[in-house]
Amino acid sequence: MVVGKEASLHRNVLHRSPSFARPSIGHRIIDRLTPFSNRSSAMSPDLKLHLAELMRAALLSVAPTESDTAIHIERPKQASHGDFACNLAMQLARSLKRNPRQLAQLLVLELPYSSLIDKAEVAGAGFINFFVSPAAKLEVLRSILEQGRDFGRSTSGGKRKVLVEFVSANPTGPLHVGHGRGAAYGDSLCKLLAFAGWDVTSEYYVNDAGRQMDILAVSTWLRYLELRGQAGDALTFPPNAYQGDYVREMARQLLAAHADRYLRPLTDVLANTPALPDPARTDAEAAQQRETHLDGLIANIRRLLGEDWQYVHDFVLTEQLADCRSDLEESGVHFDVWFSEQSLFATGLVARCVERLEKAGHLYVQDGARWFRSTAFGDEKDRVVQRDNGLYTYFASDIAYHLNKFERGFQRIINVWGADHHGYIPRVKGAISALGLDPAVLEVALVQFAVLYRSGWKAQMSTRSGDFVTLRTLREDVGNDACRFFYVLRKSDQHLDFDLDLAKSQSNDNPVYYIQYAHARICSVLALWGGEREALTSVGLARLDGPYELALAARLGEFPEVVEAAAAELAPHLIAFYLRELAAEFHTYYNAERILVDDPALKDARVALVTAVSQVIQNGMAMLGVGCPESM
Repeated sequence: MVVGKEASLHRNVLHRSPSFARPSIGHRIIDRLTPFSNRSSAMSPDLKLHLAELMRAALLSVAPTESDTAIHIERPKQASHGDFACNLAMQLARSLKRNPRQLAQLLVLELPYSSLIDKAEVAGAGFINFFVSPAAKLEVLRSILEQGRDFGRSTSGGKRKVLVEFVSANPTGPLHVGHGRGAAYGDSLCKLLAFAGWDVTSEYYVNDAGRQMDILAVSTWLRYLELRGQAGDALTFPPNAYQGDYVREMARQLLAAHADRYLRPLTDVLANTPALPDPARTDAEAAQQRETHLDGLIANIRRLLGEDWQYVHDFVLTEQLADCRSDLEESGVHFDVWFSEQSLFATGLVARCVERLEKAGHLYVQDGARWFRSTAFGDEKDRVVQRDNGLYTYFASDIAYHLNKFERGFQRIINVWGADHHGYIPRVKGAISALGLDPAVLEVALVQFAVLYRSGWKAQMSTRSGDFVTLRTLREDVGNDACRFFYVLRKSDQHLDFDLDLAKSQSNDNPVYYIQYAHARICSVLALWGGEREALTSVGLARLDGPYELALAARLGEFPEVVEAAAAELAPHLIAFYLRELAAEFHTYYNAERILVDDPALKDARVALVTAVSQVIQNGMAMLGVGCPESM
């Protein structure tokens, strides 16, 4: 083994030179590799692969018995440490019983020659840092100009089917700013995964079969009674019913369309209904009494309305679902599927699912109810799937819904849930496992609610109380682009303070404005240039040798890596971070250099560079659902 020999290096920097090209086992291996320039995919991932191949060849020369070791090529955080770095020497130092720095020096000596690398040097405890040649950095510009909107696309998804379910808010009122974050995150995630090669289906699960819809129907009907003067002091509107103006508006529509058809005697409405507690009481017992009172009203009103109950129920559902669809579409959020919870009952899937769990021995009966042994799968307690009155619980329909997802053939299932649903994950995964399915297919991305601030004031967001800021109002205030970008500017499971004043500002501190301004600046340059974009693919790039130009080219080369990392981590915010950094580097370049210079060759090269920047900004912003205006 070469590592058994003594080696002495006078320096830790290996420049391109005849000595860098001496024959070795590694050279014979590299000769059989596909030439870098012949590859059609984006420069940066290929360059990392090329460096890994160089390191593999060096490793085979230095330590053949370790040739199967995984080789990781990363980007250093500091530019002074090169364009890429490898920690292979530190990985192998213990098993080879060698000083990692000395081992790194031996690996550098055995690196085959590559015209793409200016130098490789040993740093720190044994890192090998690579400095890429200017020509290799600039090659990405040609790839961007040739591939256009496809630059950065990945095939890592392999066209496998993935279902992304998000928002899925109860259709009981307008979407508020908290829902908006889940919508922006989920839609951006769908676009990101599609860009990374997945066959993506986006889905909204409509909770149209539960108690909340009953409460909305009752809330609307009681407001309808008020409009006909049949409530007043005789009937207190329940404090835990839906309070918003949108409920009164639906009541007005109901009255206008059907006059007195749905009026019923007030005495019958209140018959045998448990009384409300003192409004001043805030204890748990009083809260339960309010819920019991509301349930009594629901039961009475359903009985009184008879067949008309279904109309009132369907009317409020249709109104709110239509408003939700419209709001999301206006936000740029499109769903491929709107899945009805009621369909799970209509098709018998809920009953079939519960019977399947029972046959597998995962249910037991207690106090007349059927319970799922959720604790056997890591949950904190067992869960009821069917009450003693025969009604199925929400959990039962949710199990059936996930079974349906598997039956539709999705190879990956992603649920985007609010962070308050964290405890719900183990019981759903447990139910999937109990059904004999693979729980690893299900992934849950948690989204913290956004908190809206204006001049230090915090807005409340309670749907039942009606005291909330709607998503539509927010969009009208700051614009859709600012909404979308600010929502994905933080990791989804981190708290987000949405600063309205910042979102509306036209300053460098506003990231979406900063990025869009970079794109608009480039559009202005291209308009003054007046040439044909197609001609830029054959422009000579060697004149781009300034530090700002090479830094921009290097940053552009990172885009395909960022896309793959963001898709792997379900993290659209990584795209937002990257675009902000790219815009910063462009603005620095724009302020330091004149692009439309008199020298035709240099001018065209610089135009090619900024055109590539604009294309990558467009590609990234498209994944985030944010526009790229040509003027600002």
